[in-house]
Amino acid sequence: MLHAGDNDLAHLKRRYGFTFDAIFDTSLAARFLGARALGLDVLLREYLAVELPPSRQKDDWSVRPLTDAQERYAVADVLHLLELKDRLVEALGSAGRLAWVEEECAALAAEAMPERVIDPQAFFRLKGARDLKPRPLGILRALWNLRERLARGADRPPFKILGDATLVALAVAAPRTVTELGKVPGCTPRVTGRWGHSILEAVAHAQAQPDEELPVLPRPPRVPSVPGPVRRRIELLRQWRTEAAPATGLESGVVLPNRLMRPIAEVAPRDLEALARVDGIRRWRVENFGPQILAAIRTS
Repeated sequence: MLHAGDNDLAHLKRRYGFTFDAIFDTSLAARFLGARALGLDVLLREYLAVELPPSRQKDDWSVRPLTDAQERYAVADVLHLLELKDRLVEALGSAGRLAWVEEECAALAAEAMPERVIDPQAFFRLKGARDLKPRPLGILRALWNLRERLARGADRPPFKILGDATLVALAVAAPRTVTELGKVPGCTPRVTGRWGHSILEAVAHAQAQPDEELPVLPRPPRVPSVPGPVRRRIELLRQWRTEAAPATGLESGVVLPNRLMRPIAEVAPRDLEALARVDGIRRWRVENFGPQILAAIRTS
């Protein structure tokens, strides 16, 4: 039983090798009922008239012992999920969409999670990175690599160590002392106390690098062109989705996700059997929208 649990599932599969026979995601279920606000607090208020305690998401959960407020928040986060599931299942059954959600949850449970590959060029994609000169870029690279090491060592997401904006701000400021470090937005006393020495060491190392070892902005990758007929079919699918989604009360991305448009357009299926072979299309989508999808691309 999960709420918006795709990241949790990915972590459990990748890090611990967990497998799941069946899951139920209350956030996913609510999407298939046309909900636009999917926060657990909103759904509990709407379906169970339950108010969650104040959020503790910004707390440092690595500090022990947990406070009473943190414990109450953690318990409340799962306490009502079974009852919420019952209400959602009832509503989905009435709407004729329970099988849709069950299929989506089964796909989420079965989805394989390959090991996360660390891209040594990923720091170039940070907002503001492409505006930096070579020396600050070198500092940014060193800080990015440091954050990856710290995150793995602490078993935490990288953004929980330092935010992307803070990395870029550090690269520009190039602090040399703890005092200078503490003036950079995002470098809280907790950050400087835990990782200040390592951050300053990374900055100093990058400052000492020879110019020829500094990173150079890569050219943007050339995006393969989409053949004209495929592009036309993608546009027809978009037009159909725009018209079809309001009648279902669902978001357009639920009716037909963007990730499916090009594969469908490239295959150009002529019948439901061929459409069903498109990877990720789902049986419920073929059964309920297949004829309309085929009719839309047939006009091309």
